[in-house]
Amino acid sequence: MTSFLSQLPLVLATLTLAQASSPWKLHWQENFSGNKVDTSTWSTVKRGKPDWKNTMSNDPRLIEVSKGTLKLKGIVNDKKNDPAPFLTAGLTSKGKFNFQYGKIQIRARFKSAQGAWPALWMLGEKGQWPNNGEIDLMEHLNFDDKVYQTLHSHFTQNTPFDKDAHPNKGSTTKIDKDAWNTYGCEWDADKVTFTVNGKPSHSYPRRPELGDSQYPFQQPFYLILSMQIGGKWVNSPDRGPSNPAHYPAHLEVDWIRVFKK
Repeated sequence: MTSFLSQLPLVLATLTLAQASSPWKLHWQENFSGNKVDTSTWSTVKRGKPDWKNTMSNDPRLIEVSKGTLKLKGIVNDKKNDPAPFLTAGLTSKGKFNFQYGKIQIRARFKSAQGAWPALWMLGEKGQWPNNGEIDLMEHLNFDDKVYQTLHSHFTQNTPFDKDAHPNKGSTTKIDKDAWNTYGCEWDADKVTFTVNGKPSHSYPRRPELGDSQYPFQQPFYLILSMQIGGKWVNSPDRGPSNPAHYPAHLEVDWIRVFKK
């Protein structure tokens, strides 16, 4: 203990120097303190036709804020007047919080299940999908030991991919699926670089010669945190159907941090 105390000034000086030399400054954070969602930042996702939101519900059982984390839950539907097989929850910051360029980091974990599709992602404020752009910081399927990180745009959705001329829109990264992991990206006017646990995992550059639709990421983006069950992707023939015996399951978020240079 004495040896550690004698070195404490040096440790503190080193940390201070590291902070001073970092180009990033904290811009905004969400720590999910208290016992309810901050409605000045978040709204619940309403049910819609797309696969990622077709089981969304405002059932109060599906969202829990406690002990400094947020849990978005997925359960088997027990409501006779609702035809959805499952009920799930999501939050969006649309119209309440957005940012343009910087670094975002989200610490999260999930309880895996067959058919579970938790995701942390962002959409452009202006325009309709896919023209507004989509930045998927993390998508996880079933019991996979990997996550998907992907960019979507009018270009990626409608232009046949040419591996020699077009940047790859995304990649997968191995994770410990039962542990806390930190997902994010560093983003500016010319490039989006995804990260997992602080390490770069995939980079997507702007290519002006490919036209404006190739990089619609030059506007403010808002956040979406979603816990979904089922859909064409997660229930593809090679992955199989959702298994009701595996639920409830959830996406748990510890904190979100946005930094600016």
